[in-house]
Amino acid sequence: MSADDSVPARRDFLRKSLSLIPVVALAGGATSGLALAAPTPENKPGSSPRADHYQPVFFTAEEWAFVQAAVARLIPADELGPGALEAGAPEFIDRQMQTAYARGGLWYMQGPFAVDAAPEMGYQSRLVPQDLYRLGIAAVDRWTRQQHGKVFAELVPAEQDATLKALESGDAALDGVPAKLFFAQLLQNTKEGFYCDPLHGGNKELVGWKLVNFPGARADFMDWVERDERYPLPPVSIRGERG
Repeated sequence: MSADDSVPARRDFLRKSLSLIPVVALAGGATSGLALAAPTPENKPGSSPRADHYQPVFFTAEEWAFVQAAVARLIPADELGPGALEAGAPEFIDRQMQTAYARGGLWYMQGPFAVDAAPEMGYQSRLVPQDLYRLGIAAVDRWTRQQHGKVFAELVPAEQDATLKALESGDAALDGVPAKLFFAQLLQNTKEGFYCDPLHGGNKELVGWKLVNFPGARADFMDWVERDERYPLPPVSIRGERG
């Protein structure tokens, strides 16, 4: 969430987010932990499936409703284009929860665990991404029931935004999981789902790449990097889909 929620701030927020994600991950290179989406009739090149056509494997129905509602507020649709929900970020996150990354298989997960360690010390929680989502979603829904009498997915957008800001700041007291840690995981995966190559389940119709004018998996565009000019050609996915 941003202190500046105006529409012009959205593109700037997304451009800054893009700089924090490795280009090889955006273009769909062989990065460990990314789950490849099988080419089905719903996600084959040239098609644009809606997020609600995907059936989650990891998330329960209640958790899935939370994820869809949350990503829709973190990167909302507006006059600049579709948001994270339309781009398929929930599908991306569900697919990631089925990988070694989500089980902590790619990390050093032996103690001691320092909850308040400095950021430069790296990930310090004993909770792996699967745990963060399973415990975090349940904890947020309990918290919103106390605050509003409803689970997060049933709140109006303004209440959802206030809840997300409370998670980001740590003002929401969650049971079993640090609010800031859960929010950081959710926000990071939402941005990844908005910017990834479509073969990973998100960035449908290359909407994330088109918003920030990222060329995608084109063979050569380095001569444009230092020109400070808009790249003139549309983005291309690994499977050949063009934006």
